[in-house]
Parts: sequence; C-alpha cells; structure tokens
Amino acid sequence: MFKGINRIVKVIVVADFFYNSAFASFGPVFAIFLTNQIAGGSAKVAGFAASIYWIVKSIFQLPIARFLDKTDGERDDFWALFLGYFLSGLVPLAYIFATTPAHLYIIQGFYGFIMAWAVPAWYSIFTRHVDKWRISFEWSLDSVFSVGLAAAGATALGGYIADQFGFTVLFMAASAVSVFSSLLLLGLIKHLAPRHVREDRILPDRRRNNKYWLK
Repeated sequence: MFKGINRIVKVIVVADFFYNSAFASFGPVFAIFLTNQIAGGSAKVAGFAASIYWIVKSIFQLPIARFLDKTDGERDDFWALFLGYFLSGLVPLAYIFATTPAHLYIIQGFYGFIMAWAVPAWYSIFTRHVDKWRISFEWSLDSVFSVGLAAAGATALGGYIADQFGFTVLFMAASAVSVFSSLLLLGLIKHLAPRHVREDRILPDRRRNNKYWLK
C-alpha cells in the first residue's frame, strides 16, 4: 500500500490514521454523552455545538491560510499542523469536565480555532509533497486508510469502550491517541524546507531536483 510513496506523505497518512481514529471513536456516541452529562443537553444543544465549531473554523481558516502562504519555507506549516493536532488532544479531556451547554460551546469554539490552523497547513504540506505520478492514489490513500478505515475501526471500538468502561475512559483514550498522532509528525520537521526556501513555489515536476524532495 505504501510502496513507492515518499516519506513525508507516509508520515502524514499514518499520523492522520491515528488522529482521525481518536475523534471518530466518540463521534457516533457523542449525543448520548451530551444528554447524560450536559445539563439541559438536547438535540438543539448538539446542533449548536457543531455549528459553533464550523463557524469559528470557517471565520479563521482563510485568513490563517493567507498568513501561512506569505511565509517562506514550510516550518510555519509544520508547527501549525503539529500544534493543531497536539492541542486537539485537550478537547476530549475538556469534554470530561463539561457540565453545561456553555462549557461545550467554549470547547467547540477552541476546537474550531485550532483546526483553522491545522487544516490549511495539512493541505499545504500534503499538496507540495504528493508524488507526481501518484496524485490520485495518494489522496485516495489518505481518504481510504486515514479516514475510512480509521473511522470504521474507531467507531466500533469507541462504542464498545463507552459501553463497557464509560465516557471518561473513552475521552482519555481519544486524547492520548490524538497527542500520539502529533508526535508522529515530529518525523517530518527535518525533511521540510526551512525559511527562505520557497518550496511552495516549486512545481511537482521540478521537485526531484530539489534537496528537500525525498523518495
């Protein structure tokens, strides 16, 4: 599956698998948690919470993406991605202590803000380093392996953990896996273009002549 794929794409795909597994693990049962633990928890509260995440992320993502594009090199993209994944690990932990809709809305706003940094950084790094003759395959690999298979396994496992051990254990496990995914990304930093190297301006068919292009 990973044969012939460059190192940077491999690391991102594997890190994505664990990150998406972390948040998929409680997705299907989150409404149950909300109605059980959040005072006044209801379908309306769940809808508002989801909406707050998307509104905050949408407000900040384009300005942040523009800022990242203006900075030379790829290290800014890396730190935006790393910190986004790492800080996401705080979100499941925060759910454990949430007791009111206001708590939940604040957590969702925080989550939306940090993902507004992580998502454009992810797009930027992955797009630059995708292998020229495997573009469709590598984007699909992330979709199938890091999203589809991760969600398929994590949702079943998450439901089992919540049922057998409770939501606190589930959220703690999700937090640990999210942090682990960010630590995997540390394997990227020495391979990304430093400041003043305009890797973002290098076209895919010219990367093989650049020392930051890795097989």
